[in-house]
Amino acid sequence: MKRLFSSERFTVERLVQISQFLGFTLSEILQESSFSVPQLSTLTESQEAQLVSNGKLLLVAVCAFNHWSVADIVVSYQMSKAECLKRLLVLDRMGVIALLPGDRIGLCIARDFDWLPNGPIRQFFRREGLGDFLAGRFDQPNETLEFTHGMLTDAAFFQLQLEIRRLRSKFAALHKESATAPWNQRRGTGLLLASQEWEPAAFQQLRRAQIG
Repeated sequence: MKRLFSSERFTVERLVQISQFLGFTLSEILQESSFSVPQLSTLTESQEAQLVSNGKLLLVAVCAFNHWSVADIVVSYQMSKAECLKRLLVLDRMGVIALLPGDRIGLCIARDFDWLPNGPIRQFFRREGLGDFLAGRFDQPNETLEFTHGMLTDAAFFQLQLEIRRLRSKFAALHKESATAPWNQRRGTGLLLASQEWEPAAFQQLRRAQIG
């Protein structure tokens, strides 16, 4: 392939031959390439509400966003292929994925995709998932729970926010890098980042009343 490109004689006919060797048509490859450019950084509130309104739709969406194939989803969860495709068609109509020939899934979301700050998905996580997530023991080699407290100036807090954004970006890059590995070599991993001006309620109750 390197020699073909360096020779500058890479013709359309040769591209057709290579695509056929890989089991694709040229139109399929061109269609795939159209979805290689990220589009959505967030969903609308109504789109998020639609996802949380149906447990299986949300499950299929999360799996698709994590680069699972239809076969991966069906073999892992109590869902037939027809049910899975039905949900994928809904996601296709929503514009968050494109269901391609051969039941392949093209993503229409950006690498920096995120849920709305106080949208239905995050509300769902706080209601249904946060307690479950924090109930873990965090004592395995691939688990960690860190908590610290301090007094920061506004400038220091700004620097902390920058570091949190950098870590989130690094997590997104590792997620994308891991997407090329076989499905059974990847592990669902949750990363919770949070900071706010905070004092335990028990401490607040001991504060002296402000005069004036």
